[in-house]
Amino acid sequence: MVVIRLARGGSKKRPFYHITVADKRRSRDGRFIERLGFFNPLARGGEERLRIDIERLEYWVRLGAQMSDRVKALHRDWRRAAKAAPAEPAPVSPTPAPEGGDGTASDGAEQAA
Repeated sequence: MVVIRLARGGSKKRPFYHITVADKRRSRDGRFIERLGFFNPLARGGEERLRIDIERLEYWVRLGAQMSDRVKALHRDWRRAAKAAPAEPAPVSPTPAPEGGDGTASDGAEQAA
C-alpha cells in the first residue's frame, strides 16, 4: 500500500519534515516514491511553514494512496489558509509616457533651432 506521510529531517531538537509518498513497508525516513512538499514546525517570522504540491497530492489520493493523520491535518490547514488568503492583485503594468508630452524635443530638427 502507498502512503503519504512525513519523513523527519533536520538536526537534533530542530525538526523539519518532508511530505513524501512511500511504500508502507519502508521505514519512516527511508526510500520514497515522490516528495510533495515540506513542513517546518519551528518556522518564525517570514519563514515558510508549509508547502504542499496540492495537484500531486490529489493525484496520489486518486490512485489510492492513504494520508497519515498528520498529513490530513496539514492538508486541512493548508486549504483553510488558501481560502483565507486574499487573492493577489494583478500586477500593474507601467503606462508609457506619451511621446513629446514630457517637454523634450522629439526630433533633431527642433533641437538645432
